[in-house]
Amino acid sequence: MLYACTHCNLLTEKQQCPECKNPTSSNWSGLLIITDPEESEVARELGITKAGEYALRVR
Repeated sequence: MLYACTHCNLLTEKQQCPECKNPTSSNWSGLLIITDPEESEVARELGITKAGEYALRVR
């Protein structure tokens, strides 16, 4: 099962975010895959600086 960080929206299999150490939630929707955050306008808009899989909405 994938969980989404309640702060940075990073998807992970853990119940604590490996990046920012905040709790995660199983209640998320929308999948965003960022491969090159330096060149991505979407990543820039969302404040994403690291490549990875992100949830668009986390509850």
